[in-house]
Formats: sequence, C-alpha cells, structure tokens
Amino acid sequence: MKGGVTVQKLLAIILVLVLLPMIAMSALAEKTFQSGDYRYYILEDGKAEITKYNGKVKEIDIPSHVDGITVTAIGDRAFYNDWRLVSVTIPEGVTSIGKEAFFDCWYLTYIKIPDSVTSIGENAFFLCSHLISVELPAGITSIADKTFLSCARLTSVTIPDSVTSIGYRAFSNCTRLNALTLPDSVMSIGDDAFSYCEGLTSITIPEGVTSIGSSTFSNCVSLKSVTLPEGVTGIGDMAFFECGSLYALTIPSSVTSIGGDAFCGCSRLTSLTIPDSVTNIGGYAFYSCSDLISVTLPEGVTNIGEKAFDCCSEELVLTVAQDSYAEQYCKNNGLKYKYNVALD
Repeated sequence: MKGGVTVQKLLAIILVLVLLPMIAMSALAEKTFQSGDYRYYILEDGKAEITKYNGKVKEIDIPSHVDGITVTAIGDRAFYNDWRLVSVTIPEGVTSIGKEAFFDCWYLTYIKIPDSVTSIGENAFFLCSHLISVELPAGITSIADKTFLSCARLTSVTIPDSVTSIGYRAFSNCTRLNALTLPDSVMSIGDDAFSYCEGLTSITIPEGVTSIGSSTFSNCVSLKSVTLPEGVTGIGDMAFFECGSLYALTIPSSVTSIGGDAFCGCSRLTSLTIPDSVTNIGGYAFYSCSDLISVTLPEGVTNIGEKAFDCCSEELVLTVAQDSYAEQYCKNNGLKYKYNVALD
C-alpha cells in the first residue's frame, strides 16, 4: 500500500516535470506573432519585443510599431548571424537591445541606436566585422561584456558621460580602433577590455578608475602613451603586455601593486620610476623591456617576482636604497644597481 502511494507520487512528479516545459512553450507561443518580416513577442506591459527578423533586405529600418503595438525591445539573438544586413536603424522608443542581438552580422557597417536605449546586452555586436563607427546613446550606464568583441573594422566609438563601467573584453580585438575617449564618469574597466586594439595609440584613464585589470590593454602594439590617474592602486597581470610602442608612462603614487607580466615586452620603455607606494612587483613584470636602462625601485618594496627585469637592456641599472629588499634582489639575480643616495 505504502509502496503503491510512493510510486503514484513519483509518477505524478515526473508528469509535472514533463508537462511544465510544454505548458510554458504553449504560453509563449500564444504571445508570439508574425508581422511581415518580423516575429515579435508581447511583453507584460503590452509592448512588443522583436524576437526574429526573417527578411532578406540589406538595409532596414526596424518598425516602431508592429500590428499597431509599440516596439520597445530588440530581443536576444533577434538578428543573430544575419550576413545580409548592411545597415540597421533602430527606432526611437526602443529601450533595450538583447544579448547577441546582432551577433555575427558580418557585413553590418552601420547601426543607428536611438537615445531611448538604456540597455545593451552582452555580445550584442560580437563579430560585426564590418562595423565602422558607433555612437552610443546617452542613456546607457554600462557597456556589457564582449559587446563589440572582434569588430575588426571598428575605428571609432563615442561613449557618453553616463557610462560608469566597461565590461570584460568589451572592445577586445577591435584591431582598427584608434579614436577613443573615456568619459570622466567611467569608474571601472574590465579585464581584457581593450586587448588587441592594435590601432590604439594613446589612452587617458579617468580619475574615478581605481584599478587596471588583467590584460586590459595587452597587445595594443601601437599604444605609445598612457595617462594613469592618482587613485589607481593596482595594475593587473599582463595589463600592458606586449605594448611594444609604449614609451611614455608615469606610475602614480597611489599604486601599491604591479602584477605579473604587467609591462612584459614593452620594448620602447627606457626609464621608469616606481613610486614609494609600491610594495609588490610581480614576476616577469618588466621582462623583455629591451630598451629599459634605468629603473628606480622604492625602499618599501617587499616582493619582486622572478625574472621581473630579465632580458632588458644590458645597460640596465636599478636604483635602490641601501640595505633594502630591492638591493638584495639585485644581488640575488645578478642585476646591476646603484644607491639612490650618495654615500659619505
């Protein structure tokens, strides 16, 4: 008897688990409609979200209304992998662009985003390899992870002063990006945000940013100068890895840690003063900085990782405080050094 009841309950649970997705799909289908080339979904507020474009036109103006219903959203993957698209105009009134909305729209060269848009999802323009320029609307507060990843022909982006954060790999591998100004509103920049932006020549980091993440500007091979604000406390691993053109750099006195490989391969750096605030320099931090001939190390540094200054210029001389950790590091690693205060 008890065994029979247990089996019945188990069967009931299995039946519910099977039927629930079917019920959900049925309910979704009841709210999904077709209007011309567009499939759309009725949102809870009665507005419409474009969920799929089935047309074959290269240049489109997304309608502001479908079947008399106001369009306020472009859904996830709505234009995913549409290689026909060349030009898209999004109507005023749309407030959100979903994840991967224009993912791999390979030949998309022009996108008009209205000021009404306040949210753009992750990967929204990933692999839009022919996109040339973008003006982001004033209402957005963040640029999501991988938003413009691998937009290989993107040369300029206008970022409004409403943006406070730039996500992981947001502009990574935008190899032709050369015109970029970060507004003062930006407070955080994600790891790899601008890695492999090979056309970027200079960058000024806004005052509110307190750390440079891992690989943020790695392999920006044309980057010549970087302005870091007072307030930055950490420079992450590989932050400027293989920035072979970088020659103008001042590390602010707020920095306490320089990560591993942070400036590895910055072959045009010739001299550098590391401020007194720095206590940690990671392994390989300045490895293969082949033109580096002069570095001043702070008295308070308590850790320098392995090979931090290996494969630099043969003329490299480190300036250190007498009887300091830095002096002992130089002795242990066969590095030439001198004292920063003349001895009596």
